Amino acid sequence: MTVFKIPFLALGLVMALCSAALADDGSETEEAETGTFTFVLENDLFFGRDRDYTNGIMLAWMSEPDYAPLWALKTARLLPFFPEDGKVRSSYAIGQNMYTPNDITDPNPPLDERPYAGWLYAAVGIVVETGEQQLDQFQLQFGVIGPASLAEQSQTFVHKVIGSEKPQGWDTQLKNEPGLVITYQRSWRALVSTEINGFSIDMTPHIGGALGNVYTYANAGATMRFGWNLPNDYGPPRIQPGLPGSGFFEQNDVFGLYFFAGLDARAVARNIFLDGNTFRDSRSVDKEPLVADAQVGVAVTIHDARLAFTHVFRSHEYKGQTGDDEFGAISLSVPF
Repeated sequence: MTVFKIPFLALGLVMALCSAALADDGSETEEAETGTFTFVLENDLFFGRDRDYTNGIMLAWMSEPDYAPLWALKTARLLPFFPEDGKVRSSYAIGQNMYTPNDITDPNPPLDERPYAGWLYAAVGIVVETGEQQLDQFQLQFGVIGPASLAEQSQTFVHKVIGSEKPQGWDTQLKNEPGLVITYQRSWRALVSTEINGFSIDMTPHIGGALGNVYTYANAGATMRFGWNLPNDYGPPRIQPGLPGSGFFEQNDVFGLYFFAGLDARAVARNIFLDGNTFRDSRSVDKEPLVADAQVGVAVTIHDARLAFTHVFRSHEYKGQTGDDEFGAISLSVPF
C-alpha cells in the first residue's frame, strides 16, 4: 500500500535536513538551543486494518528552554506537585483523530461496535525538565467531536487517494460537542541504566492522568531503550492517550540508534468515543475500565533530527470488541 512508503520518505527528509550539519568541520562554536517541530502520524493501515482507532495526525512545536507564557506558568504553579524550577518550554499542537467500527462499508454498523467519531483539537502546554532527569508535561487540549471535526471528509479523501473502500457509515457518528481535556505526565529519564559492551540500556518510568469530557483516566508505565549513543530524551512522542515521550531531545553524538519497548496501563473513567456524547443521545458501547498499550520500535537520530517508528498493541477498549487494536506510529522531530 501507499502508506508503507511513508517511513522511507520520512527517512529521506531527515537525511536532507541533516546533510548540511554533517558536512560541518566542527570548528564553529556550539549553537544556542532552538525550538523543535514534531510531526506524528498514527494509522492502522500499516498492518492491514481499518477499524477502532484508525488514524491520528498531529503537528506540534515546542519552544527552546526557559521560554513559556507567563499565564501558562502561573496556571501550572497551581498544581501542588508541579516543579518550582527547571528548564521550561512551551508547547503548541493541532491534531485530528478518527475512530470507526469494524466494517466501514456498512452504512448502519451494529450497535455493539465502536461508533464512528472524530476529534479535531488544538493544544497548549508547558514542559519542565528538572535536572535533565525528570520531565513534567502539562497540556490543555480543546476542540470539537462530531461532524465539525471533519473526520468524515478526511477519511473519505484519503481513501480516495489510496484507492481504498469509501467509508459509508459516518451518518451514525457522534454528535457535535465541544471537547476539553487536561493531561499531566511525569517521567523519570534513565532511572535505571547500564552499559554492556558499548551498548547503553535504560528505563524511564512515568505516571500521569487526564481530566475532561473527552478523556478521564489515570495511567502509569515505563519505556526501556537499548542502543548506541542514546540521546537525552524520554522516548519518541505519541498522540495521547499513550506513552508520553517527548518532542525535544539532546543528542550526545552526530549519529544515534536505539530500539525501545514500553508499556502504559490506564484506569479509564471517561472515554467519549466509547461512552458517547455527554449531553445528547448518541451511539455508545460499554467500555473496559482497564486498558493497556504495549509498544516496540526503533529511533534514529542524526545530529539534531530524530525519526522513529513505533508498533503499538492496544488491549480491548470495550466489551464485545472482536480483537485487540494494532497500529503504527511515525514521528519526525527537527529543530525549527
